[in-house]
Amino acid sequence: MNLPSATEETAAADTVGAGASRLALLALSVAAFAIGTTEFVIMGLLPEVASDLHVSIPSAGLLVSGYALGVAAGAPLLAALTAQMERRNALLLLLGLFILGNALCAVAPNYGVLMVARVVAAFCHGSFFGIGAVVASHIVPRGQAARAIALMFTGLTLANVLGVPFGTFLGQWAGWRSTFGAVTVLGVVAAIAVWRLVPALPGMPSPDMRREIGVLRQPQVLLALAMTVLGFGGVFTVFTYIAPILQEQSHVSVGATGWVLILFGVGTTIGNMLGGRLADWRLMPSLAGVLVVLSLVMFAFAWTMHSTVAAIVTVFVWGVFAFATVPPLQMRVVQQASEGPHLASTLNIAAFNLGNAIGAFIGGTMIDLKLGLPSVSIAGAVVTLLGLLVTVASAVLERRRASTTPVACSVGA
Repeated sequence: MNLPSATEETAAADTVGAGASRLALLALSVAAFAIGTTEFVIMGLLPEVASDLHVSIPSAGLLVSGYALGVAAGAPLLAALTAQMERRNALLLLLGLFILGNALCAVAPNYGVLMVARVVAAFCHGSFFGIGAVVASHIVPRGQAARAIALMFTGLTLANVLGVPFGTFLGQWAGWRSTFGAVTVLGVVAAIAVWRLVPALPGMPSPDMRREIGVLRQPQVLLALAMTVLGFGGVFTVFTYIAPILQEQSHVSVGATGWVLILFGVGTTIGNMLGGRLADWRLMPSLAGVLVVLSLVMFAFAWTMHSTVAAIVTVFVWGVFAFATVPPLQMRVVQQASEGPHLASTLNIAAFNLGNAIGAFIGGTMIDLKLGLPSVSIAGAVVTLLGLLVTVASAVLERRRASTTPVACSVGA
């Protein structure tokens, strides 16, 4: 997913040339591509994994929940454990966990081992993007931090456009384990690139964890995290089961499923850019509007999934509005936690993944209850509507507080 984090700018870029900065950002982007691919590719391979390991589709869907919960648990833990480490070394440690987890996925003999391996791989996720975004902002000149962070997170966008569909093709052709083997190799390449191309930054200040934790007591920060869990959680209620939906309801062939996922990835790329522009324009009204449209699209998908053409069009539009939520949700957390944005930004990545876990569980429950795959899409719309309600409540509370805050004025003697 495209998840911009800290926007810190520093003079550390003075010691890094323009060419070296671009190469360092490329290394971070390769790592982001690998992490994004392993997070999302499991959705395209659920039927293959379920068949090979002799488990149900909902049970295979819990592998999405396992990864997401690993991110949610690992983000604050690894953020604390690596807080005093030099930033490049911290990134390499996290990539080591990523490589280990995916290597275990590639050789997992059964469902239990695969679940543990997914959790291990997930532990690096939140902290890597939190630290990586701060590093990206430190190795470019002042005024270019946002562009540097966006370039790094291009890897996540490309994971949706290229990594997931081609990982799905590979898994369908050579077995799902081959996909995780390929991601492991990609992780090794990314680690070497980070080691060789990302400069050591011993002078970068470590975050003040007491201050960082302190902002989590603010109600608006907690509401912002809840908005992320629910607002994006509805997406994964449906996306987790997108392969069986397309194949069983939309009559898309197994081989064509990857091409539909490419189209979804193109939609997410457009949505990410759209969400960024809308967030810069009017953050909360734009977020509320996007959540309304996203809910309507998922409601509509419960009916359009029965037609191949209509389903494909809906998947594209759904991708646009699903990822149009990401920049405003991330910006809202950083905005409200301005006194300690590092941990809050990392926790928001965990919140995205907690929403993924909850969504995958809800979608699987709908299937287990024999309510049919269309009910999964309706459930996703309801979850996103709950996120909309939290968003409206946050905006109302903010407006009330602003109206009751006394305006400071100077009084002459």
